[in-house]
Amino acid sequence: MQEKDASKPLLSIRGLKVEYPGRIRTFVAVEDIDLDIRHGEILGLVGESGAGKSTIGSAIMGLLDAPGRIAAGMIELDGRRIDDLGPEAMRGIRGKRISMIFQDPLTSLNPLYTIGRQLIETIRTHRRVSREQARRDAIVLLDKVGIADAERRMEQYPHQFSGGMRQRVVIALVLCTDPDLIIADEPTTALDVSVQAQILDLIKRLAAERNAGVLLVTHDMGVIAETATRVAVMYRGRVVETGETRQIIHAPKHAYTKSLIGAVPRADVKLDRFPRVDFIEGSGQPAPDFDIRTHWLGQGGAAKGGAAKGHDRQARTAPLVEIRDLGMRFVTHRSVFPGRRRYFDAVQDFTLDVNEGEVLGLVGESGSGKSTVARILAGLYAGSAGAIRFDGAPLGGGSSRSRSGQQIQMIFQDPYSSLNPRMRVDAIIAEPIEHYRLAKNNRERDAIVADLLDLVGLEQGAGRKFPHEFSGGQRQRISIARALATRPRFLICDEPTSALDVSIQAQILNLLKDLQEWLGLTILFISHDLPVVRQMCDRIAVMRHGKLCEVSDTETLFANPQHAYTEELLRLMPRL
Repeated sequence: MQEKDASKPLLSIRGLKVEYPGRIRTFVAVEDIDLDIRHGEILGLVGESGAGKSTIGSAIMGLLDAPGRIAAGMIELDGRRIDDLGPEAMRGIRGKRISMIFQDPLTSLNPLYTIGRQLIETIRTHRRVSREQARRDAIVLLDKVGIADAERRMEQYPHQFSGGMRQRVVIALVLCTDPDLIIADEPTTALDVSVQAQILDLIKRLAAERNAGVLLVTHDMGVIAETATRVAVMYRGRVVETGETRQIIHAPKHAYTKSLIGAVPRADVKLDRFPRVDFIEGSGQPAPDFDIRTHWLGQGGAAKGGAAKGHDRQARTAPLVEIRDLGMRFVTHRSVFPGRRRYFDAVQDFTLDVNEGEVLGLVGESGSGKSTVARILAGLYAGSAGAIRFDGAPLGGGSSRSRSGQQIQMIFQDPYSSLNPRMRVDAIIAEPIEHYRLAKNNRERDAIVADLLDLVGLEQGAGRKFPHEFSGGQRQRISIARALATRPRFLICDEPTSALDVSIQAQILNLLKDLQEWLGLTILFISHDLPVVRQMCDRIAVMRHGKLCEVSDTETLFANPQHAYTEELLRLMPRL
């Protein structure tokens, strides 16, 4: 491997300005950016969505979406200017000397090709080797990134890998060319703590063993604290503070940095509310004036359980949901001969009670069965074994499922994929109201929709817009409004804030806390973010390999975990 000069910056950015010309005005995405990355260094780049973090990565790679352009400044790689190179010259650098790990590995992998084919083609594109040699090298790379049985898995397709395994494959693709600079754009978003720890450890080893520079783009301050050498903080297209990681975490100078770090959920103690990023305008939206006795939502559904503002959750312990010996088996290989069929047991012998009015957390690594349990409860899957009772009545299919559908609602991880992009927001929220005939006429329906939008912190004019006109946090508010439109008693939240910035996350989680208190909702809260789970939940259930490992009160579990797997999850949890 070529010896790299550590005395000068590997990457140098000076006065960078990126703009997007429009018909009416020009939008400036980033301005006056100065950054250096040295060989073997991991530079963390943090800030809110829209701050310009990913724009910097795209500018370095020469992948700005049209009509975006570099309007000022320069980018140098090992002293050579690269921002003014032509497309052909840039292709010689992109992928070979500079590689990128994207947030969603599925966007980097071709679903029609096996993992092996994609690795072999990448190796042969950048190196003159035979197909046999490229195959041997690909197997070695998969083994290096921690994929067991690499030779067999070379013949599998991306959809046959978990999220964490797909991210490892993308890192293997990056390693094919032995790049000098790696841009990691939110590489661990939506990954559980165990897989996240493995990916971050892999990135640190790449920087140390290969002397590569890494630009780590993330909104997770815990990831920064665990991984980065230095940190640059961005706000509204500008770098407001740069420094060593320890200084940024423990002695930040800029008001925005202080607010950002202050909003990170605490892992060591439980608080009543999630701290807000007060520096950002509008982040401290006042809670709506809500009275359960007069509000439409209080006339049925959750209020039926006797909830009122300030209710005592510990006083009501009757199970609302009873799950007994639940199982879910998927067919992985079909055959007319029963003996040749292959199965995968996603959930096995799962028994759990969810008490009326509580928030129960469900945690575990990717593939542990959390979302499968959620989808069975929501009626999206039919369980292969076991029984579920809701409010004392069996929860099966047909008419019983139809009746319970009004009282059981789900909030998904990606709000954009769960909202119809062709419908306006008011129609999206009105749909379940019309389906369950909860309004006497159109006028009452429209009033309910407007009331729900106000309740989740969106102006009433939002109803006339389409989902793509909103930010991620606003779309999640729309999803919450839609879920509340049926007056549910049981709310299933499947990773509702995993891809949101810490400030938006705080707003959404505080909103869920308020709604739970006002309406007495029973919530199943699925998340891989253990500090968030500690702040949100009364009890926590831990899953692994489709089975339940441990169920305990939140504070008891954090202070004295009983299962070895729970201890491992808590040990791997990123800390500031």
